[in-house]
Amino acid sequence: MNFLTLGIVLIVCHSAYGMTRAQLKKTLTVMKKQCIPKVGVAEDKVSRIEQGVFPEERNVKNNKLNKEMVSKQIDIMYPQEMKDAVKKSVAKCVDIQDNYTDECERVFYATKCLYEDDPPNFIFP
Repeated sequence: MNFLTLGIVLIVCHSAYGMTRAQLKKTLTVMKKQCIPKVGVAEDKVSRIEQGVFPEERNVKNNKLNKEMVSKQIDIMYPQEMKDAVKKSVAKCVDIQDNYTDECERVFYATKCLYEDDPPNFIFP
């Protein structure tokens, strides 16, 4: 088996089974480091979100969650044992965004709902 074939097999298996929690956290941390400068939020403002501390500051609140996009990311990235629980929380929480007209508050409160609904399966980089 050559390296290209082995690489393709690993990619297919990896996407079928998802990442470990540690791999997922590391990947999300890379994404967060790219996003933080764009929205102008300090790292210390978001560093405790995974523990349920959600600062009510405008630059912490940003964008809107897309249910289909999040579901696809869960399928690809999340560990198998977390997928169903996280998807259930997303289904419950994503529509909370509709309660807010302010774009910045939409994802903030949906994310807060995800934490409150299932803290053990909540991952924030």
